[in-house]
Amino acid sequence: MAGHSHWKQIKQHKGATDKKRGALFSKLLRAITASARSEPNPDFNPTLRTAIEKARASNVPSDNIARAINRGEKGEELLESLILEAYGPEGVALLIEAITDSKNRTIMEVKTLLKEHGAKWAEPGSVRWAFDGNTPKFPQPVGQEGREALARLVEALQAHDDIQNVITNIKP
Repeated sequence: MAGHSHWKQIKQHKGATDKKRGALFSKLLRAITASARSEPNPDFNPTLRTAIEKARASNVPSDNIARAINRGEKGEELLESLILEAYGPEGVALLIEAITDSKNRTIMEVKTLLKEHGAKWAEPGSVRWAFDGNTPKFPQPVGQEGREALARLVEALQAHDDIQNVITNIKP
């Protein structure tokens, strides 16, 4: 029976799982490296402490976490934190948090994703006023069709390697 090898099924399943796990580890370690640039001691750097806690919750090996902190401390990787702003379906405000080694590449890729999903790029400061930190000041009601379009957009953005988080002002 061709194509029914038990090992082949395991290999395919493990390969897909490892790919997802590797992408998650990469995002988490990138966040650790970027936050360790200012202060490598998690006791004095709450952003680093939070990033390390998220990594440990996702079972990232301690050696990898230590190497990421060391890279950030030495400044080996030139990673930059970005907060990008956009308007999604039905005018929903989006804050997109990214960590990248190439600001221009990331911005162009995010602009492309926004265009593909019917969203619009916003100039810096034009969306941030609608948020108090990470919570929306003015939650916006959105219809079912808009929610589905927004869910597809957020999923596409979060699948990008450089995107760490997407925050919206959608009303629950």
